[in-house]
Amino acid sequence: MPELPEVEVVRRGLASWVAGRTVEAVDVVDARSVRRHTLGPEDFRGQLKGARVLDAVRRGKYLWLPLSDPGASPHTALLAHLGMSGQLLVEEPEAPDEKHLKVRLTLSDAPGMPRELRFVDQRIFGGLAVVPLVPTDDGGPGGRGDSALALIPGEAAHIGRDPLDPLFDPEAFHRRLRARRTGIKRALLDQRLVSGIGNIYADEALWGARLHYARPTDTLRRPETDRLVHAVRDVMGRALVAGGTSFDSLYVNVNGASGYFSRSLDAYGRAGRACRRCAAAGEASMIVREPFMNRSSYRCTRCQPVPRNARW
Repeated sequence: MPELPEVEVVRRGLASWVAGRTVEAVDVVDARSVRRHTLGPEDFRGQLKGARVLDAVRRGKYLWLPLSDPGASPHTALLAHLGMSGQLLVEEPEAPDEKHLKVRLTLSDAPGMPRELRFVDQRIFGGLAVVPLVPTDDGGPGGRGDSALALIPGEAAHIGRDPLDPLFDPEAFHRRLRARRTGIKRALLDQRLVSGIGNIYADEALWGARLHYARPTDTLRRPETDRLVHAVRDVMGRALVAGGTSFDSLYVNVNGASGYFSRSLDAYGRAGRACRRCAAAGEASMIVREPFMNRSSYRCTRCQPVPRNARW
């Protein structure tokens, strides 16, 4: 599943290649990929054709393109659900169609830029829809983007701001975290509390903060929460520089390039290997893999010990 850094890499590509251009034509190759547009494929085409893309915005893993007709106020957006395998690619019209091409948008001409935005989805868990925008509950921008529109798709309005958002409030996060009375990793994966953190980056951030995933949230002290926020921001920032964490060819940016941050992971996927931090300090320890919420968690047996009153 693509996580926040992967989606942010795609957002930045869309902001560079698509924002400011007008949708001239819409080709729905597979109607299943616009099933979230409840009025159907024809309405989907009608709402997009002639609309101008104002920006590319992201909150957590939600990604959308605010739209405007000439002279109109922005009230709708093209919302993209990437699902497990969705890709948004920019291509020239003469480029061969991808095997799993689902939707093709033809964009107005721009010097040196490809004319098509293609949605490709092998597993069809993702999709596109034109949705209304609603005011944000805090009056701030909807998410990360170049504009300051205080609007957000209704589908994304329930999720918290992510740790890379300038309006993310560490103090409020600490208070809400302590009120949860659950295990810290369960809290990190709750998109209503904080968005964009998935299984991989939760394990990496907890390793960086030296916290066990079952540490009760109501026992966290403010310095520990600050350490955790710093670790989340650090690991996501480094992943962004690398282009995201790619484990197969499904996870690519708008130019089709895969990320490679997986080479720098310290905990996730390293079961049976020595903890790099402990090894550097001359201590013997190992990364272990343990079952967690029908998934897995990875931790160091020495610097992330099981806490008292662990909440699994």
